[in-house]
Amino acid sequence: RGNSSGRALPGGQVFLPDANNTSPSVTFLQELPSYQSILRRRTSAGGTQDRRQNNHGFARSPAAEKRNLIKRAGVKSEAVVRSIREYALNIPEKRKLRDIQEANVKHLSGWDQLKQTRNKSWKKFLDETKELSSYLELWRNDIHSIEGKFGTGIKSYFSFLRFLVLLNFIIFVLMFSFITLPSTISQYGVFNSSYVKVPPKDIEPQCTVYTISGTKGLIYFYTYIIDLLSGTGFLEMTSLFYGYYRIDMVHFSAIKYNLPLAYLLTTLVYLSLSLIWIVKRSVEGFKQSFVREEDPFQSYCNKIFAGWDFCITDPNASRLKHSSLKYELETDLEEERLRQKKACRTTEEKLRIYCLRIFLNIFVLGLLSGCFYSIYRATIYSQENISNMTFEGNLFVQYLPSIVITLANFIAPLFFSYIIRFEEYSPAFEIRLTLMCVFVRLANIGVLLFSLGNRIVCANEKCKACGYNYELYPCWESRVGQEMYKLMIFDFIIIFAVAVFVDFPRKLLVTYCSCKPIQWCGLQKFQIPENVLEIVYGQTICWIGTFYSPLLPAIATIKYFIVFYIKKISLMHTCRPSKKSVRASSSNFFFLAVLLIGLILAFIPLGLSMTRIRSSKACGPFVNFNSSWDVVPHTIRGFPTALQKVLNGIASEAFAVPFFMAICLIMFYFIALAGAHKRVVDQLREQLVMESRDKQFLIRKITEAQRCS
Repeated sequence: RGNSSGRALPGGQVFLPDANNTSPSVTFLQELPSYQSILRRRTSAGGTQDRRQNNHGFARSPAAEKRNLIKRAGVKSEAVVRSIREYALNIPEKRKLRDIQEANVKHLSGWDQLKQTRNKSWKKFLDETKELSSYLELWRNDIHSIEGKFGTGIKSYFSFLRFLVLLNFIIFVLMFSFITLPSTISQYGVFNSSYVKVPPKDIEPQCTVYTISGTKGLIYFYTYIIDLLSGTGFLEMTSLFYGYYRIDMVHFSAIKYNLPLAYLLTTLVYLSLSLIWIVKRSVEGFKQSFVREEDPFQSYCNKIFAGWDFCITDPNASRLKHSSLKYELETDLEEERLRQKKACRTTEEKLRIYCLRIFLNIFVLGLLSGCFYSIYRATIYSQENISNMTFEGNLFVQYLPSIVITLANFIAPLFFSYIIRFEEYSPAFEIRLTLMCVFVRLANIGVLLFSLGNRIVCANEKCKACGYNYELYPCWESRVGQEMYKLMIFDFIIIFAVAVFVDFPRKLLVTYCSCKPIQWCGLQKFQIPENVLEIVYGQTICWIGTFYSPLLPAIATIKYFIVFYIKKISLMHTCRPSKKSVRASSSNFFFLAVLLIGLILAFIPLGLSMTRIRSSKACGPFVNFNSSWDVVPHTIRGFPTALQKVLNGIASEAFAVPFFMAICLIMFYFIALAGAHKRVVDQLREQLVMESRDKQFLIRKITEAQRCS
């Protein structure tokens, strides 16, 4: 391929054969822009290179490099073979290389041949497994269809929703396998198993009283509806909530299963698993976003010249790919237009925008303060009057905090999305700023938990006996689980109700009514930030509530599975996509970044409840422990003395300080490595620029030569 015309190599290395197949003139090569750039750099750096090396400083031709590598491949080294891939080989050269590799196999020992065969088989197996798993991927065709019709931005939302379905399903499998299943089969004697209930030790008698109201005598039908929606009554002592698991040890023949330790460790495992999985996916999205932001023009060229997949043969697939590329190019052009507009702003315009932003942010802070105070007062009122109402009043009072939180989550983003139009941000930054509204939604959950915590941990005399308010909350963990359960159920009801009773009637009115105000309103826009905040809010509730309600991930899995189809139908038939184009690479990263914020904030209430708040003495597996975390040192005390010393040493300051120093050294090493890689990338980018200039120079010389002839 490089034998018929001139070609530039990386770093300004040029191979230009002439018609007589003789070496090119050195004087001519010295006129190349890449050579002049290298010469200026060496002169400014004061280098003392050999003059002969300066005159003949260009490396061997690509053909010579290929021949050399092929010869080296005949000797050994897979690394050499991999380096061949850096060069473009034509068909005869590839055949020659393959013959050399096949000949080398015959001279290998039996063990080396077995290793090579095993590596090839394993690689082939992984490739086939990956290809098969792509066909088994959940909602694969649906998401591809959405991508083709509405772009990669909306597709990234549905991919994010699929990720949460899988994450919640795995969390449910963990909680069910290690907590619910052992407790259930031991109570029914399956597999010759038995259990030992937690015996209360040194506990005041009034702390162990735990009665569930509304489960005796004549029960009306509407009571079951209240119990189903609020998690009280017949649901309160099921495996759905914390209070059901009052088991100390499960015996499977000769195996003893410590349920309190398993309860705590499983909680830590699902939180750690969520953290690792989110960070892993975030890093992948960050790489794409970073590469695109470093050189937008390169991304644009890649879409123009290398964006099409020539393996596509299906007309529908080609149509979807065409639409996807179209949306990506529209996004690039829109961002470039906004960058030019921002660069042309005058000083007066900048001053006006900054003053307006300060004023609007002050208004936002006032709105948030009002939302937080309303949630706090609603929670206090609900907890004080939860048992003094009729059916309708009781249901309303129980759901009052959820109603106020939902209203705050609905009203505040509406104001934010309207206000942000006047601040003149780019679409990408608008999405990031709107996604930061997740703090508002998560802060609403925080206010609810803070209000409950103040009533659970009281400071008066009547709480000293048990360490918590046992009169109002004999099993406070189950009460917190009920609040999270109600938030989860109410959030799903709101999503379903908005789609059925708001979006669908609005679609009918816009379609069949020609009234100007209705036509001016138009169809509901499918706003990606608001929908992402919606599911991040629900996932944070799931993370917090799983410790208090182990089967809550199952409800979240079913909820998000149904929400996917609700959102898909709403997008296809009752909504219209937003006019602002959204890029998938940046969207995926920021979706996961916002989800990571929700996970980190979920650690705070869980960590405090496990270590600082006294465990309930009337329910749960931690009756005989001051806190949930005390089960860990209690279990360690049962280990052999040598193992105890090792674990205590790991937990001591003598181990923590050297470990922290080692982590810092490793971090500094990777920072230095990243800096070195960045410099190499800058050099390669500069070489690509020089290569393009060399091509322009050669084309100009060829044109001049043709004119002279």
